[in-house]
Order: sequence, then C-alpha cells, then structure tokens
Amino acid sequence: MADPTNHNQAGEVAPSTVDKQAPSVAEEHAPSTDSPEATDLPTANTPDPKAANPEDNPNAAKPAAASPKREKPAAAAATGEKPAAAAKAAKKEKAPSVEDKPFVEFIEQDYLPALQKAIAQQGVKDLQVSFAKQKVPITGFESAEECWQIIGSWKEIGLRQFNLYFPEEDIQGKKGFSCNEGKKPSTLESFLIDERKITLDLLVFGLVQRLDGQKWLGIN
Repeated sequence: MADPTNHNQAGEVAPSTVDKQAPSVAEEHAPSTDSPEATDLPTANTPDPKAANPEDNPNAAKPAAASPKREKPAAAAATGEKPAAAAKAAKKEKAPSVEDKPFVEFIEQDYLPALQKAIAQQGVKDLQVSFAKQKVPITGFESAEECWQIIGSWKEIGLRQFNLYFPEEDIQGKKGFSCNEGKKPSTLESFLIDERKITLDLLVFGLVQRLDGQKWLGIN
C-alpha cells in the first residue's frame, strides 16, 4: 500500500490555524495601511488612566492641587498701598493741635477760657479778663507800636492787675509780664523764656505760678 502524500512533498502550504480560528479579531484591530489610527485598547505597560486606581497606578490622572491664596491686609488692599506706607499716611493725617491755630483764634477760643478756669480754682471769683491790642503801659516803654496783651484784674476791679504781652503775635515767640496794685507797673519781665515749646497747659500753668508767687492767689 502506497504512503499518503505529504503536503510539503507535494509543494502545498498548510493553512495557518490562526487564519482559520481568529480572522475577524485580526482584521478588527489591525492598523490601517493608509493612515495611523489610535485604538481604544490599553497597552500592557500603560493602563488606562481613567479606569486605573490612582493609589495603584502611577500613570493615573490626578486632580491638580489648588494653590492657596494670599490675602492682602484689609487696609493695604483698600488703598492699594503697602502696610508701611498706609501707616505712614495715617500718621500724617493726624489732626493738628490747638497750638497750631492762628494766634488770635488760639487765645480767644482756648487760652482765655482755660486761664479763667485755672485762676477760679485758686479761689478768685471776680476775675475780669480781656484780650486787646494796645500800647505797653510801663514808664520808659512808651511806643507808638501796639502789641497783643491779656489784661486780667480782680478785687475791686483794677486793684490788682496783670498784663501778659505777645509782641510777636506768636505763643512760641517772645513774651512779657507785668503786674501792679492800683498804679502803673514799673517793670517788664520776660515770661517762659527757657521753654523750648509752649503748649496750652504750660502757658496756663506759667501764669498761675507767677500770680501765686505774687501772693495774689488762694489765701494770700
């Protein structure tokens, strides 16, 4: 009996088992020869970022961390200035002191009321105070020029009188003082000449102290 003829001996090629068993799978996922086309199959080395667990898969997409906002200080944000510049501007806007008022306004509005109150607290009840521009009433100091003066008197009006002089119309400038009991004063004294800066309180205290030294206040 003759041996069966082998396909290789007959010059025939045995059909591939892959072509018989999975022709449709190969054709479906085979790349196109015309143009490159991406497939939806994940590769063995790179899992699908959407389906992978972020804790196990380093290639998984992670949400971007929101950077914290830095808020500017309220004062600086409102003015658009730096904190140091805002503090400096606030310091410059400080209200002026009473001593910065015009001379006549300061005397009439601030000094005279404060002086009357301070002298009344020393037991003087009939003090009369005026503010006028007139000549210096001292023999030897007669002059055609006038200067601003505070004139105060009590005890039978005119029995005791003092004058506070402001020849420069400036509380920081030169000042003089004189006093008398029923007649013209004979001397003119310098007043608060050693103080660098004159304030309302100092101007009141200086005059009260001078009158007390004259023994015109309290039980004197």
